[in-house]
Amino acid sequence: MDSRRDFVPAQRFAEPLPETALVFAFREARLMIVERGEGAPAIPTLGQLDAAGIAGATHFLGALAGTPCLAMSLARDVEAPPGCAYVGLRSLFTRIDEAMLAIAGLAFQVVEWDRTHRYCGVCGTPTEEKPDERAKRCPACGYVAYPRVSPAMMVLVTRDRELLLARARRFPTAMYSALAGFVEPGESIEDCIRREVREEVGVEVARLAYFSSQSWAFPHSLMIAFTAEYAGGEINPDREEIVDARWFALDALPELPSRVSIARRLIEATAARLAGRPGPESPAC
Repeated sequence: MDSRRDFVPAQRFAEPLPETALVFAFREARLMIVERGEGAPAIPTLGQLDAAGIAGATHFLGALAGTPCLAMSLARDVEAPPGCAYVGLRSLFTRIDEAMLAIAGLAFQVVEWDRTHRYCGVCGTPTEEKPDERAKRCPACGYVAYPRVSPAMMVLVTRDRELLLARARRFPTAMYSALAGFVEPGESIEDCIRREVREEVGVEVARLAYFSSQSWAFPHSLMIAFTAEYAGGEINPDREEIVDARWFALDALPELPSRVSIARRLIEATAARLAGRPGPESPAC
């Protein structure tokens, strides 16, 4: 069973919240965790934070297997209580359950949206929370701002039994991945894929096929993954974002991204399909 499906998102919860509610508390971009030595870190409960005298602006996120989950924004001077620490989300990859990591990503996006939408972007008036949905409304001009989601595409290009993988400038030296980029105004996902592949590595693609999608909280993306078949051109990395790109045989793949990312699932599933062997599938809808 996919534990992520045990999370039921919601905006409101009948008060009072139980002390067992999980609190995804952020001080700027760092999440408070409960350290457990060599074991997996935990998310603090509302009771633990209340006992430590820690409070902040809260947002109800939903319930994980019946346990309420909250996002909390903390002031910069709030110190972590004994046994707790602040960590970046990326440091938790593979260290905590995927469901917890996904909720932490949601919490970060909500508190960041709240922080950056305290004033109306049209007239500068302080905004108010809409009671019926997660949105900010300007009481002066009526402008409504929703949490931002930025669509981005990812595509794995195949040529017979080879995969086109690239190393972005920001990647560790040995790591390669599928190509990715943000959708521009006026583009469809398919248009974006063709443009990004052409711009980043200089080749043309055809026969696009949807694989899966993943919410990605860096900073507020929805990654939509596809496969595509090579249709022509020679690899020519743009050297700005892509420092190297090449065709890799299925039995000679380089270092790949973390298993938490949709990129790893896309690459492994496609490699297994081309090799004619069982492999990870795209998540069921």
